[in-house]
Amino acid sequence: MASNEPSKKADLARTPQRGAATPASPRATPPARPAPKRVGPLEFLGQVRDEGRKVTWPTRKETVVTTVMVFIMVVVASLFFTVVDQAMRYLVTLILGVGTN
Repeated sequence: MASNEPSKKADLARTPQRGAATPASPRATPPARPAPKRVGPLEFLGQVRDEGRKVTWPTRKETVVTTVMVFIMVVVASLFFTVVDQAMRYLVTLILGVGTN
């Protein structure tokens, strides 16, 4: 079997030794950001209005379909958790005998 000494030497050269004291590099402070330009209330509302125009708003049909899907998922989830809760209640009552008269 061939020795892998050359590869060990290369690995040692690439990685620092354990326990070797490496000086911690001081963190450079990030450059200071310039203060944001202050705008008046009317200009701010104008900017909000401009941004609102850029939004792709859903159609009424998309909104209705999404709302119906949310209600369906709420009903499905509530039925699932009701069944799981009742099954666990039955098992706990069966195992511990709690609630029997």
